[in-house]
Amino acid sequence: METFNTATVRKLSLLRLLIAVFMFFALSSGVVYAVYQWRANRVNGPTDPWFASYVDVTATPMYAFENLGSTSHKDAILSFIVSMPGKPCMPSWGGAYTLYQASVSLDLDRRIARLQEQGGSVAVSFGGKLNQELADNCTNIQALYTAYQSVIDRYKIDTIDLDLEGSTLSNAAAMVRRAQAIYRLQSVRRAAGGKLAVWLTLPVTTQGLSQAGTNAVATMLSHGVDLAGVNIMTMDFGQSLVSGQSMISGAESAAIQSVRQLGILYQQAGIYLNNGTLWSKLGLTPMIGQNDDSKEVFTVSDAKALNAFALSHHVGRMSMWSANRDLTCGGNYVTLSIVSNSCSGVNEGAAGNFADLLGYGFKGSIELSAGLITKADTKPAYLNTPDNPATSPYPIWSANSAYLEGTKVVWHHNVYQAKWWTQGDLPDDPVLQSWQTPWELIGPVLPGEKPVPQATLPAGTYPDWSGTVTYNAGDRVLFNGVPYQAKWWNQGQSPAAASSNPGGSPWAPLTQSQINAITNKT
Repeated sequence: METFNTATVRKLSLLRLLIAVFMFFALSSGVVYAVYQWRANRVNGPTDPWFASYVDVTATPMYAFENLGSTSHKDAILSFIVSMPGKPCMPSWGGAYTLYQASVSLDLDRRIARLQEQGGSVAVSFGGKLNQELADNCTNIQALYTAYQSVIDRYKIDTIDLDLEGSTLSNAAAMVRRAQAIYRLQSVRRAAGGKLAVWLTLPVTTQGLSQAGTNAVATMLSHGVDLAGVNIMTMDFGQSLVSGQSMISGAESAAIQSVRQLGILYQQAGIYLNNGTLWSKLGLTPMIGQNDDSKEVFTVSDAKALNAFALSHHVGRMSMWSANRDLTCGGNYVTLSIVSNSCSGVNEGAAGNFADLLGYGFKGSIELSAGLITKADTKPAYLNTPDNPATSPYPIWSANSAYLEGTKVVWHHNVYQAKWWTQGDLPDDPVLQSWQTPWELIGPVLPGEKPVPQATLPAGTYPDWSGTVTYNAGDRVLFNGVPYQAKWWNQGQSPAAASSNPGGSPWAPLTQSQINAITNKT
């Protein structure tokens, strides 16, 4: 018979108990974090996102969008309804065909019906870059309402897309008229048991929506329009796409900043939406292949990366400009850097067309998502509790402290990082344009976090600044406890001016990474 050492058993039992306790708290922490994440990111209503290509209805050669009904991506956004030249309140396709003329010359009504027979859904886009959106010049609200309604009724649609660009986007009076007419349309249809989803499609830079873009969203919300979402055109970034920055990097930056802006805009409208709901209200639309800017090319690799980014963030919609262009140009198309309306300008190869790459994993449809109604999310109770230094990874922000570029702080349960030297600027100041704040939101404080040791300079590392001392380029001093380095020869010029006039000051504050390097050496 085998014998046992009771002392060993006790030790093993104690060890097992400690392990069990550790695992319990670890699992509990994981569960708490999972619940925290779920509550912060859950979305009201169905969450299946949808994919649909834009189709230029009047482009030559004619694109047979009705054939999309036999593909895995059946939906289409038909573009563009604008004012008929000389008749501002009459809707037309591209200013070339009235609705009746499009039915006769383009057989448009029959082709839409054919697509719908095969299970496809159709939305109609108003506006675009080249012509006048109906509200631009149709100043009679009743006539404007009737014009929108005639399009919706003729094509039996329940989703519209308002593509606002150029002068249309900056026309404040037209923006108000548009919002008034759309609100009435949406209200009447919903009161009758119907549905009408309204998307705003807006241009962006890599820093998100312009002021005109945020004004457009704010105007719609202030007039009571329930926006299905904001679809950003991740294309033609221009000078905002810095040297060496890729198209996918620019698109991701634009998306992140636009979601931040949407959160502020909805809060200003009195509606709290959590992070998950905000992402579900974002749409992404790249211009496939060669963009209007000859330096910008959206490749098949970019399409795969943008699709992965969109799915991981649960965006509500993916589109592309345009289905007409979704094929490799033939050998007779010589200058690929010049945009073609009928091919992409890049070799799409065996990887599949852009629609398949961008639409992968998008299982919803225009029709199924049209009935969603925006509801305010419940603001988590923890947001009303003060930040706790014992459970915050970085120091709690203070209005009296100066922060160097790269410094991280905690404020209202979020981690922020300084983009440049700052003092007194609230990290969560609800400014719409990212250049207006020195802080970049990194993400929430996670359950179970502890303070991270911060690198600081030992006393006497550098001499205190003196107005009577001459300094050469590269000299370092301390000013109010903050280290600065001279950019050029100077005397009597205080480092205090570096924050208000960084270009003209001879002093630059050291960054957090520079301080880290100094302390590591010592």
